[in-house]
Amino acid sequence: MAMQRQKSMKQENDEVFDLIKAEKKRQANAINLIASENKVSSNVLKALGSVFTNKYAEGYPGKRYYAGNEIVDKVESLCQKRALELFGLNDEEWSVNVQPLSGSPANFATYFSLVPIGEKIMGMTLDSGGHLTHGHPASFSGRIWQSVQYSVDKETQTLDYDTIEELAIKERPVLIVTGYSTYSRIIDFARFRKIADKAGAILMADISHIAGLIAGGVYPSPFPYVDIVTTTTHKTLRGPRGAMIFSRKQFSSKIDRGIIPGTQGGPHINNIAAIAVCLEEAKQDSFKEYAKQVVANAKAFADEFQKLGYKVISGGTDDHLFMLDLYSSIGVTGKEAQLALEKEGIIANMNKIPYDTRTPENPSGIRFGTPTITTNGYKEDDVRKLAKRIDKILRNVKQTNTAN
Repeated sequence: MAMQRQKSMKQENDEVFDLIKAEKKRQANAINLIASENKVSSNVLKALGSVFTNKYAEGYPGKRYYAGNEIVDKVESLCQKRALELFGLNDEEWSVNVQPLSGSPANFATYFSLVPIGEKIMGMTLDSGGHLTHGHPASFSGRIWQSVQYSVDKETQTLDYDTIEELAIKERPVLIVTGYSTYSRIIDFARFRKIADKAGAILMADISHIAGLIAGGVYPSPFPYVDIVTTTTHKTLRGPRGAMIFSRKQFSSKIDRGIIPGTQGGPHINNIAAIAVCLEEAKQDSFKEYAKQVVANAKAFADEFQKLGYKVISGGTDDHLFMLDLYSSIGVTGKEAQLALEKEGIIANMNKIPYDTRTPENPSGIRFGTPTITTNGYKEDDVRKLAKRIDKILRNVKQTNTAN
């Protein structure tokens, strides 16, 4: 009986590892244009799968509720040190919490720490490029707190700072969120600082998408201007799926309490170890070259689509992503494009465009990002060829629609 159970367990585990092999093959063969994904190093994977997985470490370095955390404390402290160093921060002015499990929990913990329940949070609408956690009514951020939402300008599809300022002064939110998930232009963090000061608000930047570009020196840093910075670690930063909250010292103790006991229990130390690895990798000159190439590829990619007759939202990109308004360009929806591209091994995500009249399930746009393909060695000529290949696929979808 015991041998039968062991055999059964082996078969079940074989299925899991077979699926891991299948996913590894899929990733190797796919052209990944998901803006929020990347490909980590073997060292990040080693740390993520390390024996730190076995350890429970509720609390903070030197203040744990469990024994046996002497080495764990060193790992977490090292991760914090590397995070501050990467972004050029003084530990007398800034602190960083590396325990958030991902981006949404990091944002939740920040609001929970700093904004009284029922008070106002101001962030960008989802279809303009914001995130669900920036005040969308379906999210905790729009249900637990009052949500004040701003949008991009309808004509330019870029931030209208005068309109945002008027709204902020009128609504007086406790906290204003800048930093987005589908916005392709440079954010004027200095202007947001002035807006927040006039409104008497805390200013937070969610740099989940652009953290690696900031670390690589190809995108302006928000740190001189904001009070709080949240970020994931698995996008342009090229690390494991985790998050960090940077805070000016006057907010740090509240943020720490907001994580534990406020919103989380024991941290995932294996994940923190892997974050520490990716932070060290991001300090290298090779990473700076990578970040520079990510942006260069995105610009060349978007420019080629414009030459092919597509409408690029906001007219181009300054970062790692851009969106196409497919429906007004060639009469193809984002969902149709996503499915057709996936059949050809090209992975992208459908996306609503600013002021989209179509549904989220079948929107007008599609989003393309260059982090993963740049990790895989793509240069400008490669993305121009890829744009032409994608154009052929999409034109075939249009022809099929017309024929039907």
